[in-house]
Amino acid sequence: MKTSINIIAVFALAFLAACSKGRPSKPADIDYYTCTMHPSVHAEAPGKCPICGMELVPVKKNTGGTATAQPPGNREFIVPTQRQQQIGVTYAKVERKPLEKEIRAVGTVEADLQKHWAFVARADGYVQQLFVASAGQIVGKDEPLLSIYSPELATTARELVMLAGMRDHARTPEARATPQRLITAAEARLQQWNVTPEQIAELEKTRTATDTITLRSPFRGVVQELPAHQGVNVKTGDHLADIADLSTVWVWADFYESELGALKTGQKVAVTSRSFPDATFDGAVAVVNPFVEPTKRTTRVRIDISNPDFKLRPGMYANVALSVASGEQLAIPVSAIMPTGQRNIAFVDKGNGKLEPREVKLGSQFGDSYAVESGLNEGERIVASANFLIDAEARVQGALADFSKH
Repeated sequence: MKTSINIIAVFALAFLAACSKGRPSKPADIDYYTCTMHPSVHAEAPGKCPICGMELVPVKKNTGGTATAQPPGNREFIVPTQRQQQIGVTYAKVERKPLEKEIRAVGTVEADLQKHWAFVARADGYVQQLFVASAGQIVGKDEPLLSIYSPELATTARELVMLAGMRDHARTPEARATPQRLITAAEARLQQWNVTPEQIAELEKTRTATDTITLRSPFRGVVQELPAHQGVNVKTGDHLADIADLSTVWVWADFYESELGALKTGQKVAVTSRSFPDATFDGAVAVVNPFVEPTKRTTRVRIDISNPDFKLRPGMYANVALSVASGEQLAIPVSAIMPTGQRNIAFVDKGNGKLEPREVKLGSQFGDSYAVESGLNEGERIVASANFLIDAEARVQGALADFSKH
C-alpha cells in the first residue's frame, strides 16, 4: 500500500513539472500583458487580444506593485517598429529655421482723400453746359467738366482785359505800375473762382473777355458725384461735382489689439479681392490708429495701395495678409504636440522602438509650426503623427503617469 502511494506521488510531480515547462515563464518585472485599444484585457502571457486580435504589450510593475513603464525617473516606453507602422506613425526633426507669422484681416476700400477734389460754386451764376454725362465717368487731367455763366466773372474778365491794354500802352514804368497792381488783384479773384492760371494766361493773350468759367479736372480720375444740372441757378457754396483719383486707394482694416505689436508703418501688405481672385495688390501700412474700439477690441489700420488700373473701387471688401518675421528659432510641427491639460508633450524617438514623452514649453505658433522655448534639442527626432495612439500606448504602459497627476 505504501509503495502504491509513493508511485502516485512521483507521477503527480512529473505531471506538474511537464505543465510548468509548457507554460511560458513571465519575466519578473512584467505585471501583466494588455491591449492598447482594450486596457481591460489582462493576460499572464503574451499573445493576441481576444477582442480585436492586436498583439498584447507588456506592462511593467514598479516597487510599489503598480503597473508602470519602468523605474521612476525614466519614462521611456516601447512601441515596436512594426506596431508603429500599423498605426501610421511618422517622424519629424527638431530644427532651427526662420519663422514667419501671417496675420489676416478684412477691410474696406476707400478713396484717397488727399486725391479727391470737390468743386463748389465760388460765384453766383448758372450752369451753362455739362461736359460729363454722369457719375462714374473717367476723366483725364484738365478735361472740362462743366461751364458756369457768371456776371461777376464777366465783369472781372473785362476789367482784366482793359487793364492789360492800359499797361501795354503806358510809356513809363511808373505809369505801368498801377495797372499791373490792379491786374494782379483781378487775377487773384479769378483764381478764387476756379479759373486756372492757364486760362488766365490765355485771356491775357487773346484779350477776349469771357462771361463763363469752365471747370476742369485737376487730375485723371472718376466723377464721384455730379449734382449740377444744365441751366440751374447756383449760389456761392453750392456743390457742383466731385472728382476722385483712384490711382491710389486706401484700405481700412480692423486688427485685434493682440496683433498691434506686430504692425509697423511701412510694413508690406498683400491685398486680395473677390472681384479679382487671381490678382494680388501690393500695399504698405500707412497709419495705425492709436485708439482701440472698446467693444470689438480692434484698431483700424490704413493701408495705401497703388491702383493704376482703377481695379479696386471704393466700397469693395478686401482681404489683407501680412507676414511678420520672427527670426530663426527652434521649431517643430504643430502635429507633433500632444496637449495634456496644462502641459504639452512630445514623444522623442530613442531608437529601436523606444519613445520618451517630453514636456515642451512652446512659444508662438507660426503657420504649421510651433516655436520651442525649452524641452527639446536641435536634431532630435520626434513623433509627428498618430500622437493619440502613441499616447494610448504610453498610458497603458504608465509612461505618462507623472504628467497625469498634474
